[in-house]
Amino acid sequence: MKISPMRLGIVLLLLLSLVTAGLLGAAKGYLDAPVTLVASDLDENGRLHWTIEKGSNLHQVSRLLENQQIITQPRLLTGFARLSGRSAIQAGSYWINPDDNPRSLLNKFNSGDVIRYQITFPEGWSFAQWIVHLASKPQFATAADTSVTELLASAEIDLEHPEGWFFPDTYSYSGSDSLSDILVQAHRRMQQVLAEEWQGREMNLPYRSPYDALIMASIIEKETGLAEERRAIAGVFVRRLSANMRLQTDPTVIYGMGDRYQGNIRRRDLKQLTAYNTYRIKGLPPTPIAMPSAAAIHAALHPEPGSSLYFVARGDGGHYFSDSLEEHLEAVRQYQIKDRNK
Repeated sequence: MKISPMRLGIVLLLLLSLVTAGLLGAAKGYLDAPVTLVASDLDENGRLHWTIEKGSNLHQVSRLLENQQIITQPRLLTGFARLSGRSAIQAGSYWINPDDNPRSLLNKFNSGDVIRYQITFPEGWSFAQWIVHLASKPQFATAADTSVTELLASAEIDLEHPEGWFFPDTYSYSGSDSLSDILVQAHRRMQQVLAEEWQGREMNLPYRSPYDALIMASIIEKETGLAEERRAIAGVFVRRLSANMRLQTDPTVIYGMGDRYQGNIRRRDLKQLTAYNTYRIKGLPPTPIAMPSAAAIHAALHPEPGSSLYFVARGDGGHYFSDSLEEHLEAVRQYQIKDRNK
């Protein structure tokens, strides 16, 4: 029996449709089938921590998933991604759950549904403290064995001295971020805050540049126990600078002592000439001594008007401000010497 070409074409078309439908059904079944996870690899919540490194493509990631026996058909996954225009993936760390499937993994990788971590740098910390804190995170552990010069170079940050140039805040990062990513974020933020505050500064301040203001802000940050005193402390220091008086502030001495500081400043420490001993030098020290907050920078550029030239800690976090040396010495006797003898 002879089959007409038209009938043959119809038969072939039907067969092709059946095969295509079968393949699509098989593909759909695979894409929606749960992944395979090894119990020993999971965290306490039954999830697998999976990281896509920067520069990886979907083909490489699919092969890695196959190598760990999480999925079985990497080509099918990449083929589906290309056909649906979803080949672009985002680096970072992801949670893979037992009820995930190849389709849901692709959705996560496309949308960048990465695990976000946070790291906080309190105001007033030094750069050395920043590095110790970063090194405490396994992801940034290499910071402990990397020189300051190398750290700055890898982040392409052109600084002679890093102190003061990184904004204290809480930063969010993913598993694919590097130490440089954190430093660049913090440095740009500090540059932005300082530039904005400098633009709105009060006139006739004794600063030659925004960097001078940054140095002053770091001293204010270290001297301030109560937030509401920042501008008052700034006022004292600005008036002393304007009057060509020494700043005579302990935090700069402590910074200059470095590792020699063990919790107390002795008389001989105050007599030792260093670039940071403001009992011996006039003007500002050569660099900031800590990372100042936005509030401290604002105070440095908007000091509180007044006539006080001295202050002494009262022992409750605040300070007693004095206009004259005689009043200041009396306050020292009242709040420090007497308290020490109790």
